[in-house]
Amino acid sequence: MTTAGPGRPRLTTRRRPGATAQAEILDAAAELFTTKGFSSTSTRQIAEMVGMRQASLYHHFATKDDILAALLDKTVSAPMDLATRLLERGEPAAVRLYALILFDAGQLMSGRWNLGALYLLPELRTDRFTQFRGERQLLRERYATLAAAVLRQLDADGTERAGLPFRIVETVISVRSDVEGGEAPCPGLGSPTLLADAGLRVLGWTDVESLRAAAGAVLAECADGD
Repeated sequence: MTTAGPGRPRLTTRRRPGATAQAEILDAAAELFTTKGFSSTSTRQIAEMVGMRQASLYHHFATKDDILAALLDKTVSAPMDLATRLLERGEPAAVRLYALILFDAGQLMSGRWNLGALYLLPELRTDRFTQFRGERQLLRERYATLAAAVLRQLDADGTERAGLPFRIVETVISVRSDVEGGEAPCPGLGSPTLLADAGLRVLGWTDVESLRAAAGAVLAECADGD
């Protein structure tokens, strides 16, 4: 839960990237949660990294759990919105799935901190994060819906493969976790295009090059519609 308003004056000049105090808090928390661990990080440490009083932090986020919830939401809200739009569009399923992977992999790769690593926190199994778990499961299901449509388009058996594109995208998380700090850019990840290629090839689609321009156009149209 967050609250509005300016809060108390900060102790120092701006230290973190972000257009607002909330954005600065989230950036500092993301660094600490992904490098030190969630349980080992205090709200006082987050406030100190931002350069504000701990009381000012509580003006924006009532608890440390609320900060974590806001960070997690950033990882699923945009791809969920895009997946919803893509399911309603008329392009071939392969084009739409390629576009979704391209976007989702891109955001996981380019984020300043490896927020996907937070998915493994034991705290996420509590009731506080039921909504996030549900949203992530729904995103997984929308990936699978598009993948299943691609398999039908190919007249291919093996619907169990429909879950693989989502898993391929999430390899970004483990690769970034292998690098100290998980900061972007991360060597060895390649590009979102490589992962989008892999996500379609694992379903049996061989001519992935034919999808790239159309998927890019779909993403541009969806962005223009924001």
